Amino acid sequence: MTSPPRKPAAYPPHPGAATDPETAERARVAMGWLHTAHFLTSAPQLEHLPPLELPEIAFVGRSNAGKSTAINTLTQQTRLAFASKTPGRTQHINLFGVGKQKVDDAVLADLPGYGYAAVPKEAKLRWQRVMGNYLMTRDTLRGVVLMCDPRHGLTELDEILLDVIRPRVVDGLKFLVLLTKSDKLTRSEGAKALSIARLQAGGGEVKLFSALKKQGVDEAAELLWRWAHPVEAPVQEAP
Repeated sequence: MTSPPRKPAAYPPHPGAATDPETAERARVAMGWLHTAHFLTSAPQLEHLPPLELPEIAFVGRSNAGKSTAINTLTQQTRLAFASKTPGRTQHINLFGVGKQKVDDAVLADLPGYGYAAVPKEAKLRWQRVMGNYLMTRDTLRGVVLMCDPRHGLTELDEILLDVIRPRVVDGLKFLVLLTKSDKLTRSEGAKALSIARLQAGGGEVKLFSALKKQGVDEAAELLWRWAHPVEAPVQEAP
């Protein structure tokens, strides 16, 4: 007698998963908004970027931290950000417009990956200057998403980048550390990685993220939505 086929084991729900209708609706709106992302322009230097007035959210990280994959997962597109098999290949700042009904209300900026050993030193220095100038001087920058492989933790280059943006964080710049590829960690390893990253980041948000298991996707999307659409303080009536 043939045994009935076994059902595949369900992946356990990740911490923070949407469990109530209000949270689920916020995630749905945020994901729908990100799905509208489309290519705007690409530039090798800061001065070549158009002077946009929309809030920008920059994605940064080491060349092998899964940055392009995370952008494609958040926007539910397969090739919006070019995920090269050769780390360090992307050498431009790529801008993507986001907004419903074909009216952009924010911009996603994909910055060059850094830290790949095979890239010539001159190219590394140029990328560092480009990113440093962008992160320190781009007036429309509202938030930074730093991708980090939790198996390696925040590296010296990641910490240098956080030091670069720290003065702007004090002035209100938002930042999020996404611990990518978290499906490769056990639950206890994930909890430990979160604790360590929070200490290293010294502020901002830190979340586990898996493009494969869709862990942390809804939460990250909602956070980006709130960065681009801050709730204005209610106007106080004069006494």
